[in-house]
Amino acid sequence: MDALFKKISTRTQPEQCAVHGTYESKAVMLGDKVLHWMRCPQCSAAAQAERALAQAKSDAVAAQQKLEARLQHAGIPLRYRAKTFASFVAANAGQAAALVTAVEFADHFAEHRRQGSVLVFSGRPGTGKSHLAIAIGHEVMRKGTVLYTSAIDAVRLVRDSWRRDAERSETQVLRMLAAIDLLILDEVGVQYGTEAEQISLFDIIDKRYRDLMPTILISNLGTGDMKAFLGERSYDRLREDGQWVKFDWDSQRGHVLSGD
Repeated sequence: MDALFKKISTRTQPEQCAVHGTYESKAVMLGDKVLHWMRCPQCSAAAQAERALAQAKSDAVAAQQKLEARLQHAGIPLRYRAKTFASFVAANAGQAAALVTAVEFADHFAEHRRQGSVLVFSGRPGTGKSHLAIAIGHEVMRKGTVLYTSAIDAVRLVRDSWRRDAERSETQVLRMLAAIDLLILDEVGVQYGTEAEQISLFDIIDKRYRDLMPTILISNLGTGDMKAFLGERSYDRLREDGQWVKFDWDSQRGHVLSGD
């Protein structure tokens, strides 16, 4: 083996890359035989980065599918999967500001992930709240997991764990909801507003707050009604690290922009 290693050597010569120009190419030699010529280092680095990105996307898809299978819940409904930033029409200053906020949240999600940021999209039905939240979700799903669900369905996930024949305990369900990279809770305030629902929503919000996990809440409620509905403890969690975005223009349903 030592004799074989002694026969291995390298040599270099200038080569021409069609993209990056002249570079110094290195060959691995076994005696007088060339085993391998190294290609353009910039091309190699770009190819490696592309493979890493493809692997990250593949891992994200697998993680999202695993999440949806465990929760028996689709991350984003089929009807909404065409909602993107590109399809959102910003026809006034308020819509433009909301779009900028949403794009910033998606583009800097890694930072928001470290901070456990909260976004609240509040306003009239049909103004594009769900559209922008889902557009953020699409971007996050490139590398992580997203669950889009109504608040009442999230509460049901917790309450279903109370059944004697439940497959998972309440603690396990809360851990699963807390482990999702981005949780989007729609229709906050549509529920009956019972104390049991408030407690379940608080448990979800509090667990994500403690674990620094970003959350988006979508609601037709104003600040006062939101505080009354969620309860003071949950509202304080949102206010501490939250950003409130008002969608105070007329409904766009039936026009170019669709969705809540």
